[in-house]
Amino acid sequence: MSLRAIKYENNSLEILDQLLLPAHSKYVSIKGVEDGWKAINKMQVRGAPAIAIVGCLSLAIEIKHEKVDSKRDLRQEIEGKLNYLVSSRPTAVNMKKAADDLIALANRLYEDENINLETMKSRFISDIEAMLEADIADNKAIGENGAKEILLKFPGDGLVRILTHCNTGSLATAGYGTALGVIRSLHTLKRLEHVYCTETRPYNQGARLTAYELVHDKIPATLIVDSMVGALMKQRNISAVVVGADRVAINGDTANKIGTYQIAVLAKYHGVAFYVAAPFTSIDRKISNGDQIIIEERPDREITHVGEHRIAAQGISCWNPAFDITPASLIAGIITEKGVFLPEKLKECFQ
Repeated sequence: MSLRAIKYENNSLEILDQLLLPAHSKYVSIKGVEDGWKAINKMQVRGAPAIAIVGCLSLAIEIKHEKVDSKRDLRQEIEGKLNYLVSSRPTAVNMKKAADDLIALANRLYEDENINLETMKSRFISDIEAMLEADIADNKAIGENGAKEILLKFPGDGLVRILTHCNTGSLATAGYGTALGVIRSLHTLKRLEHVYCTETRPYNQGARLTAYELVHDKIPATLIVDSMVGALMKQRNISAVVVGADRVAINGDTANKIGTYQIAVLAKYHGVAFYVAAPFTSIDRKISNGDQIIIEERPDREITHVGEHRIAAQGISCWNPAFDITPASLIAGIITEKGVFLPEKLKECFQ
């Protein structure tokens, strides 16, 4: 059974505090939008799908317990708080898309004279709650589609070796995962020989979170430092690279955790297929290319310290972008719940 990063039941929302993993498994209660914003911004919850789900569920919790006097007040409350949640981490598109869809829903419910205040609240909350099950179903479809795509290049019953970066599993989604979902599907099919996961500096999501999930699921895996990727591809016969995405431009350029771009360059040099696994909600058709994607910059301390211990020289300046852009030309395919698409074909999916 995969890990649960998000627990939502009996009008209560809890998240697994990912800042404490792997040493401690502790769930934190989210009682409203302010808690949701802080959990996302501090990276107690992370991963584009999980950010959107936790952000929206924090609003659902608040609406359930907050009294409003009219449909107009509720609509204004919804719009203001969703826009606030979007500001918690700007690069991941899923929260922005969810906010836009939910604001549009609130406007439709407000304008429908046959719907009263209580029905408006109920309908709105139900739509948010449905996001959890939909995300798990989408992830499983991504896993199946990705496994099938990779195995097309390895006919017969041979085993494959996969490299992944950052964390894209149950801890980054409602459950199962995107890139890690592909790995889980390959493992279920008994076609996975081994997984290699990068440490993913400076926040170590690979070492702390992906490794934690792989050990939990008893998937054969090895952790490497980020600077070992070239040597790994030269010496260990990697079959494919599968990573996630925080935002995909309509031309296929992809924003993902810092370090993804250099892995894609190395994969191209070594003739290793490089795949991006992401739900359709991560595709931003309003963005024509990766140059238009806003890249979040994180505090210097993430580079200069490990926990409370300083590892960098005093006085050194730092540059700490959380993400980089992988050009579409380096991507063999975008794996989604609707199928696997060549980057240049993404635009056709919205026509």
